[in-house]
Amino acid sequence: MLASISTVVKVGIAQMDIAKSPNTIRTSGLGSCVGVVLYDESKEIAGLVHVMLPDSKLGRSESINVAKFADTGIPAMVEQLKREGVHSFKLKAKIAGGAQMFQFTSNRDSMRIGPRNVEAVKQQLKMLSIPIVAEDTGGSSGRTIEFDTSTSVLHIRTVNQGVKEI
Repeated sequence: MLASISTVVKVGIAQMDIAKSPNTIRTSGLGSCVGVVLYDESKEIAGLVHVMLPDSKLGRSESINVAKFADTGIPAMVEQLKREGVHSFKLKAKIAGGAQMFQFTSNRDSMRIGPRNVEAVKQQLKMLSIPIVAEDTGGSSGRTIEFDTSTSVLHIRTVNQGVKEI
């Protein structure tokens, strides 16, 4: 029997995509951004959204990139997964990122993009009744994440900290 060859589906900043087993799905450059993996273990399918900002009301133009914002990207990913035959009540989430990449002397809330992204992601998932089963958020280091659709393991490579699995 031939071994199945898996492909890595790459998701860029403010993008989203879906992967099915045996493929994995990866995004890098998670600083203050949050990588949100929504998956259905039984179907071995996962969607990944690379959330850049908490709220689409921060968008300054008429047309917005839905994947860029927590409040639009997560519901859009759920809809995309539903079109693939996934029942939303079976979805689980793993999240990573949301680092505070720069130290500011002011306490202005607008500078806390990482923590605000994490809060916005959690709020969206709660509204959609999707449980967060694992997270690796905060800190001050960038991350690369890769989700294995066949094992539901999220591999997180953090700058200067090696790799961990959640």
